[in-house]
Amino acid sequence: MNRDQLDQLALDAAYEQAVKSAAEGGIPIGASLMDARGEIVARGHNLRVQTGDPTAHAEMVCIRNAGRRRDWHTLTMATTLSPCAMCSGTAVLHRIPRLVIGENRTFQGRERWLVDAGTRVVILDDDRCAQLLGRFIREHPEIWDEDIGIPPTK
Repeated sequence: MNRDQLDQLALDAAYEQAVKSAAEGGIPIGASLMDARGEIVARGHNLRVQTGDPTAHAEMVCIRNAGRRRDWHTLTMATTLSPCAMCSGTAVLHRIPRLVIGENRTFQGRERWLVDAGTRVVILDDDRCAQLLGRFIREHPEIWDEDIGIPPTK
């Protein structure tokens, strides 16, 4: 498989996780970690609504599911949405060298910071990802605002 096909494979695994979160009533964002051979080594989806844990973003859950590793510097992370500061920071901390983003129209995360830290950022602009999250935001704007840290209006 070439690099573009591997990126799509990783994003497909992340998208499946986003769909799973939506089916559970959660925020439809998913992530995956793939090794250099194209094997998905971990998956995760946003669990904030399901668990009440404000740090349970898809990328964080995926990294937790990967467990203790010494090969972070060889992995690719795929996420259906541009990662926030917390998730970007964790990717930088673990020196994940490549991050595939499904879409960044809905939310612009810390992509510039990732690039400045030496991470290769690939944006696939996947309509599936944007449509799934867009529908959630229209139906649950208060949960979305809570997730991205927008204070309630009076």
